[in-house]
Amino acid sequence: MLETIELKRNCTAIAIPSGQREVLQSGTVVRVMQSRGGSHTIAGPSHALFRIDAADGDALGFPQAKLDPRERGPFSEDLVWKTLKSVYDPEIPVNIVDLGLIYGCEIRDTEEGRSIAVHMSMTAPGCGMGNVLKADVETKLLRLPEVTGVQVDIVFDPPWTPARMSEAARLQLGFDLGQEPVQHLTQLT
Repeated sequence: MLETIELKRNCTAIAIPSGQREVLQSGTVVRVMQSRGGSHTIAGPSHALFRIDAADGDALGFPQAKLDPRERGPFSEDLVWKTLKSVYDPEIPVNIVDLGLIYGCEIRDTEEGRSIAVHMSMTAPGCGMGNVLKADVETKLLRLPEVTGVQVDIVFDPPWTPARMSEAARLQLGFDLGQEPVQHLTQLT
């Protein structure tokens, strides 16, 4: 994408990889690096990376996001996994399922509806984006029909490695499937 845009208004952005919230000022020139899963990764002043949520996409000149508070259709395990695949790492264009960050997902029937427990990891301990991705998972899963509770736990055992990525993700990122993954990828997020 790499489109240069001047911010149309002040907006809140999340610094990558620290996860700290900052206000970017109207008129700031940014470059859109990727738009995935409803959020936008931009390079701001001094080439710093930020994530702008869908609700603030209008600051970039994108149409105002109309987020449906509840997904429509019948609940299914496939819908849960489809929803998890709509959460993207803000630094690379791969969703958290194909990146291998989801270690487990358990769906339970409760008296009130359905409860979902997710165990996920980050590509590196201490990743500042952990709470951001965790909140994305919780918010999106809570929009599913019949879902009344979501528990997301971030775990680091076993540690994430590039070997956890799906074949599609490895191909997308240019990994040679017959060779050892590139070492620098383990330092992302």
